[in-house]
Amino acid sequence: MSEIALIGKKLGMTREFYRTGQIIPVTVLKMEKARIIQIIDEQKRGYKAIQLGYGKIKNSKLSKAMKGFFSKKNTEPKKKLKEFKVSNIENFKEGNEFGLEIFKDVKFVDTKSKTIGKGFAGAMKRHNFGGLRASHGVSISHRSHGSTGQRQDPGKVFKGKKMAGHMGDKFRTMQNIEIIKTDLENELLYLKGSIPGSKNSEVLVKKSVKNIKKLTMIEKIKAADEAKKIPDKKKKQ
Repeated sequence: MSEIALIGKKLGMTREFYRTGQIIPVTVLKMEKARIIQIIDEQKRGYKAIQLGYGKIKNSKLSKAMKGFFSKKNTEPKKKLKEFKVSNIENFKEGNEFGLEIFKDVKFVDTKSKTIGKGFAGAMKRHNFGGLRASHGVSISHRSHGSTGQRQDPGKVFKGKKMAGHMGDKFRTMQNIEIIKTDLENELLYLKGSIPGSKNSEVLVKKSVKNIKKLTMIEKIKAADEAKKIPDKKKKQ
């Protein structure tokens, strides 16, 4: 189940208290259940995958082709469709639904969401430039980005040069985010720290790709408690 992902809505941020007195900032996501729309066979497409549907959508907002597709699959219309490659398609069946239970034994996840759009921004805000000098002949251009090109050769500005422009409104992936707790009844997922995006923005959550060896907050507290139980060798002497 760890090969697939869920889509959630960012509700905002709050904090979680531990008995040790530690306070951890958390982002709260309202997760949606995913339904298997179709199973993609290796013989037909050349790869094994499952197609998942997320969210609800009115029938009137669908095209004729999509109306026919969902009626053929005998399922209610879904707002978004996503494919996920899986190693074994025998574990899945069309019509099955998945929720927060797929993260039951998962400690760390990766998230993908769109950052808040900042509009047109200068080089200092967008790329953290230092700006020009405050004196010595610099006039009305203290926040400019300075020289962008070269001399006669090559005589152009290279593509990708850090300059002023549209800031934000781009997809960002955050890796190795710890799951603080899950609320299966209300379908809420509490993730440690902040996640890019504004409130009510969509967040794709999947099991961490990397092999994480670091301890979670609960494991750290348990390790600290065990360390207190061990008597100090210096005190014995």
